[in-house]
Amino acid sequence: MPVSKEELAQKRCKPCEGGVQPFGQKEAENLLSALSGWSLAEDGKAIRKEYKFKNFREVIAFFNRIAEIAEQENHHPDLKIGYSRVNVELSTHAIKGLSENDFILAAKFG
Repeated sequence: MPVSKEELAQKRCKPCEGGVQPFGQKEAENLLSALSGWSLAEDGKAIRKEYKFKNFREVIAFFNRIAEIAEQENHHPDLKIGYSRVNVELSTHAIKGLSENDFILAAKFG
């Protein structure tokens, strides 16, 4: 049964020290279907989204908001900022691929 964005956003990230298999493409695509604007990296090991804003002040406000969420969840994205955009990439580095944590954080970011 497909999961919704709201269901993912209600969950908490769990510590991952490795020793588990990353999600396969089918599992990743299933969870990705609940998230608007996110896409699967070509190698299937990360998900990505670009957020666009009117100006740099909005970029920094968004950056700070998602940084706080990432700290609360203890799961941290790779971020790239520009004048009017923030590129977010999520992957679970300990397993060199995707885990549920990546989709939980994506749902919380919006």
